[in-house]
Formats: sequence, structure tokens, C-alpha cells
Amino acid sequence: QVQLVESGGGSVPAGGSLTLSCAASGSRDTNNINCMGWFRQAAGKEREGVAAIYTANSTTTYAFYKHSVHGRFTITQDNTKRTVYLQMNKLKPEDTAVYYCVADTGLQTCSGVRFDPDADAARAFGSWGQGTQVTVSS
Repeated sequence: QVQLVESGGGSVPAGGSLTLSCAASGSRDTNNINCMGWFRQAAGKEREGVAAIYTANSTTTYAFYKHSVHGRFTITQDNTKRTVYLQMNKLKPEDTAVYYCVADTGLQTCSGVRFDPDADAARAFGSWGQGTQVTVSS
């Protein structure tokens, strides 16, 4: 069982920045994880993939982004701390949502956050955090 704990949510004006963090812990299952990422869900809307990062080996990672955040959001990770970060810049009111950290294995799982339907991408992830609220005011 993998536990994911998010932090860093809050309220900012449009154009501002926030950084979300997600720490993974648990049993030896944590060692098998090579894909961590983020989904979000706005009130009254479907869950949406945001970004994910795949660890190919000790020196190579691949990042994937939904088109709506590409160029504004950056996903990084610290393998030693089993932590993934989402740096969000140039935030817009439409970025307002609960952001969920996710984890699983596989390049296909990771790359799937870019694509629709989001429901299929979400089903590929077996571990989910509790979520953290991000609110962007206009």
C-alpha cells in the first residue's frame, strides 16, 4: 500500500504561482513506483489529468503535460525523498480545482495524462492522495 500526502495548496490571484508537493511512503510497493503525477477536479467538472513524470533510470526522466498547462506548469521529483513537485506559474481562474497526487508504474500510464478521455487516464493510476485545494481569483 502506497500513501501519498499532498501539500502546498492555497489561494492566489490570477498570474500568481504556487508549488505543490507530494510525498510517497508505505511498504516496499513504494520502490516499484516509477510514475508520479497530478490530476485535478474543479467543482462540477470531470477529473482531468495535469502532468506526470516517469523515471526511466537513475539519470533519465520524462515529463508529460496536459495541453492546457503546458508551458506554465513544471513537474519535477526528488527520488531520494520519494517526492514529486508541481510548480504552477501564470495561474488562471480556470486552474481552480482540488489537485490530487497519483502514483503507479509504467511509461504508458504516465504519458496517458496528456490525452482524453481523462477517465481512462485516471483509471490507470492505483494510488491517489487526499487532494489539496488550489484557488485562483480573477
